[in-house]
Amino acid sequence: METAIVARHAESVFSARAAMNGDPAVAGPLTEEGVRQARRLGLAVRDEPIELCVVTEFERTRRTAEIALEGRDVPLLVVRELNDINVGTFEGGPLEEYLAWARAASPLAVPSGGESRAEAAARVARGYRVVLERAERHVLVVAHGLTVRYLLLAVAGEGPRPVLDKVDYATPYKVTRTELLEAVDDLERWAANPSWAGAA
Repeated sequence: METAIVARHAESVFSARAAMNGDPAVAGPLTEEGVRQARRLGLAVRDEPIELCVVTEFERTRRTAEIALEGRDVPLLVVRELNDINVGTFEGGPLEEYLAWARAASPLAVPSGGESRAEAAARVARGYRVVLERAERHVLVVAHGLTVRYLLLAVAGEGPRPVLDKVDYATPYKVTRTELLEAVDDLERWAANPSWAGAA
């Protein structure tokens, strides 16, 4: 891989109603607005020489990629390590309930049946390493808000936060191999010894 374009999926029925979905077995189609967003992503990357598109096990990433790349002969590769975070007992519940827990919890805290932010960061880093190891030079990655924001923070030299700034739907961010490699190294270091920035 030489360059990667990373984008969050388009709006899904879960994100439209601010509900949590960290289980890929649960159906989560795009909304009508999501379909339009995916088409706009396609326009934004139409001149990019994409040779491979990485998606996750979630329907919303696959459909975003399929719509964005419609008419192009680009294979899809599922990398489950880039899945959204498993939120355990918060599954299907309001986003605000999970965020209230996340603000107060340490990066090692695990919601019942789910995974910690530290575990998710280590997993996401492994997923981006899969991307780095690909022979294709130019890769599109359609993933989730958390997986994209963790990468963007690491590229900026920052670690994960208790509550993340939202990532715009279906918006492309380009990174070089060097930027991605350094970001993954930083994310792995954080996951091995996690703490929130500014915490006492």
